[in-house]
Amino acid sequence: MSPDRRTAVAAGLLFLLTEVAAMAGAALYRPLLGAAEGRLAPGADTQALLGALCEVVLVVAVAGTGAALFPVLRRHGEGLALGYAFGRLLEAAVIALGIAAVLALVTLRRDAGAPDGADAALVALHDWTFLLGPNIALGLNTVLLAYVAYRARLVPRFIAVLGLVGGPLICASAVAVTFGAYEQLSPAGAAAALPVFAWELALAGWLLARGFGATAVPAAALR
Repeated sequence: MSPDRRTAVAAGLLFLLTEVAAMAGAALYRPLLGAAEGRLAPGADTQALLGALCEVVLVVAVAGTGAALFPVLRRHGEGLALGYAFGRLLEAAVIALGIAAVLALVTLRRDAGAPDGADAALVALHDWTFLLGPNIALGLNTVLLAYVAYRARLVPRFIAVLGLVGGPLICASAVAVTFGAYEQLSPAGAAAALPVFAWELALAGWLLARGFGATAVPAAALR
C-alpha cells in the first residue's frame, strides 16, 4: 500500500469516526441538557458521561483528519494545508470546551447545593460551543478542504461540490440561529447541515474505496 493510499484510508476512517462519535455523543447527553434545572434522572449521569467520552473520541478524530491530510494538501499549497490543520484543531478545541460544560453540568446536578442558574449557564455554554465548533468552524474547514479537493481533483468534483455548497450553508444557518431565526435543533437546522453530512460520508467512502483521484492535478500545474 502506497503512502498516499494509507493516508486516504486513515482520513476516510477518521471522517467516518467523526460522524459516528458526534451522533452517539449528542444522543447520549442531550437528555441531560434538556432536563429540568437541578434534576438528574436515575442513570442520566452515566449516560451523559458516556456521551462525553464519545465526544472525546470526536475531538481526537477531528484533529486527526487535519494531521492525516496535511502531507497531501501541502503539495497543493502549504498555506492551505496549514490552514486546514489549524482549523480542525480550533474546531476540536471548541468541541472540547463543550465537553467540559457537559461534565461540569453532571457534577453540578449531583450536588444538591448548587447555586441557582448555574446549570442553565452551563447548558448555554455548551449550546454556543456546539454552534461555533460543529457549525461555523466545521463550515469554514469544509470549504477549505473542498476547494483544494475540487481544484486538485483529489476526489470526483461532484463530491467536492457538496462541500463547497454545504460549508457556506451551515455557516449561514449558524448565523440565522444566532439571530433567532430558528432553533439549531430544528427541521431548518437539520436541512442546512445535510449537505455537509453528505459531503463527509461521500468523501470518507471515496477515500476508503478509491483513495485520492488518479487524475489529481500535480501541485506545479496549479501555480
